[in-house]
Amino acid sequence: MKPFAKTAPWRARAPSDDKIRCPQPCSGPLSRVKAGMAVRIKALSAPPEVTRRLREIGLGEQQVIRLLIRQSNLICLVCNARLALSSQLAQMIIVEPLAASSPGMFPV
Repeated sequence: MKPFAKTAPWRARAPSDDKIRCPQPCSGPLSRVKAGMAVRIKALSAPPEVTRRLREIGLGEQQVIRLLIRQSNLICLVCNARLALSSQLAQMIIVEPLAASSPGMFPV
């Protein structure tokens, strides 16, 4: 029987705390991203007509965007253009951090 203290190979423990960390980047809604972070859109969870419009204005899957301002509305840099989004719409856009900006992307 294997001892319980051994960590599975797919789990990595941070030396400073006892939380389990995933080796892959985490994903979450755009509304939770800190201002100044660059992220990649992974999924759009809006209704079909809203999803279609988001793709038309450049917010499709795999698009890299930067969150400039996070207040009541969010302002993002998309293809060298600034785009304002409501916080409700930003909640429907699932993003993941880029490799260079991944630590501390989503505040707790």
